[in-house]
Amino acid sequence: MNNSKVFLTAEWRKLALAQYAVPQEILSKYLPPNTVLDDWQGKYYVSLVGFMFLDVKLRGFNIPFHTNFEEVNLRFYVKFKEGNIWKRGVVFIKEIVPKPAITFVANTLYKENYQTLPMKHLWVEQEHQLEVNYYWKNKNWHNFSVTADPEAKEILIDSEEEFITEHYWGYTKIGLNRTSEYGVEHPRWEAYPVRDYTINVDFGINYGADFTFLNQAKPDSVMLAEGSEIRVLKGKKF
Repeated sequence: MNNSKVFLTAEWRKLALAQYAVPQEILSKYLPPNTVLDDWQGKYYVSLVGFMFLDVKLRGFNIPFHTNFEEVNLRFYVKFKEGNIWKRGVVFIKEIVPKPAITFVANTLYKENYQTLPMKHLWVEQEHQLEVNYYWKNKNWHNFSVTADPEAKEILIDSEEEFITEHYWGYTKIGLNRTSEYGVEHPRWEAYPVRDYTINVDFGINYGADFTFLNQAKPDSVMLAEGSEIRVLKGKKF
């Protein structure tokens, strides 16, 4: 890979992901032009995702006070056909971070939907179990916590975990007929077998009225991926 194409490098670690099946008509209004919804066995998922950004470098340089931070987002899954190839990607409903500079750059330059809120995390790594907790304050404190086995396992081919983690493109609606695309590179991830989880989140407050019904919903699945080093590539518009 030509490093001139790399916009950002970092590590994404301890990714807690909760999948909820959502009616197709809700997600359709958020679709970037020229993309279509991607389903897992007939289900259209949104994922609540909490994780840590570590060792962030922008074009090879650390940004003071912006090297390590939490992120929580709500995303769904799409495909874009380029020639004869389907690219599988994600679209973000909203991304929450604790750093206002990141929100400003993402919203202003890239037309993303970032929000700056107070955040914290707690990882408890013990011999017999792993606890991963993400917290953010939007009117009240919300949290997403997972308890898992202490050893990560390979993600199986053709599994739901593979579907969730093997989307390597990001798509953003930037106009009525315009979409931006960027690539993300990372190796295949491992995941920790999940024992239990807690989701205390008001989806309406955080993500809008379309998703309030998730307050009473049980996720179809919850997973905890270890993550890896990642590279975000410079994007294009079409």
